[in-house]
Amino acid sequence: MAFDFDAAVTAPFRMQPGLRRMAPGSTQLTPLPPGSRHQREKLAVLSALWPQALCMQPGFDPTPALHALCAHAAAEQPQAWAWDGCRAQAVGVSVDETGRVHQHSAGVFGLGDEVARCLNGLPETWRLAGLLSLSFAEDFAIADADSARIPWLAVCLPSHWAPETKVGRHFAEVHAPVADNALLLKASESLLKLVTGSERWERFVWTVTDHPRLNAHPAHVDPVRWPGTRVDRAWLRTEHQTFIPLPERRQAVFTIHVELQALAQAAHPPSRAAVLHAAIATMSPAVLDYRGLATVREPLLAWLAQRAVLA
Repeated sequence: MAFDFDAAVTAPFRMQPGLRRMAPGSTQLTPLPPGSRHQREKLAVLSALWPQALCMQPGFDPTPALHALCAHAAAEQPQAWAWDGCRAQAVGVSVDETGRVHQHSAGVFGLGDEVARCLNGLPETWRLAGLLSLSFAEDFAIADADSARIPWLAVCLPSHWAPETKVGRHFAEVHAPVADNALLLKASESLLKLVTGSERWERFVWTVTDHPRLNAHPAHVDPVRWPGTRVDRAWLRTEHQTFIPLPERRQAVFTIHVELQALAQAAHPPSRAAVLHAAIATMSPAVLDYRGLATVREPLLAWLAQRAVLA
């Protein structure tokens, strides 16, 4: 997993930015195998629900940041992504500067043309972002330090938030619903200045969930949490978030890599179950409620305690 468990899961639990510098040579993009779970879920979203995933503030020009992301992908993952400044090619498909889609080779799952058909169903201005989304596990957003806003998003796999309600909003406003958010709100503008500077930064986010899909858009998740899922069938939902800086524009491309792991697997060895237990035990009532864990706190802690001792 891209998630660093030992760095991210700590006790006592605190809602905080948690930024750390990325190690030299570490990568920020994860190429998707054809037909992988991430690619199939993203295909479903972009084929039927793309206005919920692809969102832009009126008047904003994402081209410089999008081209910088394409160049970064070509340099970091040349086996998975090609970019000549005008045309991108990946997964057997290319998108040129006009938004035209060309299929160069048949895919290896389904009918073989799923990616091209999906991209042709998008507006031309969104097809390059669509190809990036279907080529890499990460979702993307653009953060702008001058306005302190998020003017552009390509987020197919949100974690219980709606991208279409966040686009164009102030960074602090985006995080206003987050429980125990005082540190995040206080540091919001200075954080944006930091991640749009010359260094690369990363952070990790996690929760325990009963929702088994990568796409957790609130419009497609049962609002009643844990209606019948036992805690031993729960999942650890994680995010590896990184920032690709564009210091000359005072912007950064924000990448979000969502992963799901069965909690029984994530809580092994016993030392990890113990750390998860300690972290959840120290979550405030507001955080538990925000993360949908208030109703299962006691059975979850009991199960983790048993795993920590007996696993």
